[in-house]
Amino acid sequence: MTSQELQNCHKRILPFIHRTPVLTSQLLNKISGTELYFKCENFQRMGAFKMRGATHAILRLSDEQRARGVVTHSSGNFAQALALAAKNLAVKAYIVMPSNAPQVKKDAVKEYGGEIIECVPTHKSREQTANQLKLEKGATFLHPYNSIDVILGQATAAMELLQDQPDLQYIFAPVGGGGLIAGTSLASFFFGKNCPVIGGEPFAVDDAYRSLISGKLETNKTTHTIADGLKMPLGDITFPIIKQYVSEIIRVEEEEITSAMRLIWERMKIIIEPSCAVPLAALLKEKERFSSKKIGMILSGGNVDLSNLPF
Repeated sequence: MTSQELQNCHKRILPFIHRTPVLTSQLLNKISGTELYFKCENFQRMGAFKMRGATHAILRLSDEQRARGVVTHSSGNFAQALALAAKNLAVKAYIVMPSNAPQVKKDAVKEYGGEIIECVPTHKSREQTANQLKLEKGATFLHPYNSIDVILGQATAAMELLQDQPDLQYIFAPVGGGGLIAGTSLASFFFGKNCPVIGGEPFAVDDAYRSLISGKLETNKTTHTIADGLKMPLGDITFPIIKQYVSEIIRVEEEEITSAMRLIWERMKIIIEPSCAVPLAALLKEKERFSSKKIGMILSGGNVDLSNLPF
C-alpha cells in the first residue's frame, strides 16, 4: 500500500461521506493530563466510521458486479453502512443478520433499503447464509473489515485528523476485527510525524493483544463485553498490518469502558457507543505515561441503544 492509494481512496469517497469534526474538551484535557483531539465519527453518515470502508468497497467494484448487488454479514454498524452506501450508489444490498441482532439496528438497515436475511446467531451460520446468497444472486461478498478496500476507507478518518492536527504525538483507536486500527496505523505511517498508534481493547476479547505477543492469530473463548462492536476476531488481512504498524495495545476492564463512556456523554455532551469509549479508557488507565502529549482519538461511532444504557 502507498500514500497515493490512500489519497485516491479519500478522493473517491468524499462525495458520499461527511468530513467529521475534531472536538476538544478542556475538562478532559485536565482529567487526562494531555491535549486531546477527538475525531468524531459518531457524526458520520449512519453514525459510524464504517460508512467510509463500505462506500470505498462498493466504488471499487465493476459496473457488472454492482448490477448484481452486494452481500455481507453483520449484526450492527457494517450492516447499516453497507445498506446506506449501496443505496447512495444505486446498488442492491443483501444483509445477513443474526436473529438476535438489536431490533434498532435491523430497523436502520431496512430504512436504508437493505434486504435483511436472518440466520442463526453463530459465525458459521452467518458465513454459510452469505455464501448461499452469493451463489443464488451472483452478488459480491464484502467483508466487514478483512478487506484492503475497506481498510483503506477506514484509514481516511485518521488521514483527516492528521490534516487538521499534523503534529499529533499519538493516535488511539479501538480494536475489534482490526479494520479501523489497521487503517489508522497506515494513515499515521504515511501522513503522521513519528506518531505511534495505540489500540484499546477489552480484556474480555483481547485476541489482538495476545496475537501481537504470540505473533500468530489468536481467538477469543468468550465475547462477554459491553463493547459489542469489538467482539469480532482479527482477520488474516488486518493482523499483518497491525503487527507491522501498531505500536501497542492497552487492555481495559468493563467498568473502565463504562466510566469513559459516561465521561464523554457528560463532559462533551455527545453520544458515543461503548466500543467508542475503549481508547479513552486505555489512555486514562496509563495517563502518567502520556502526560502533556498531544493525542488524537478516533471516536468510532454513536449507534447506541438508548433503552439499554450501562449507566
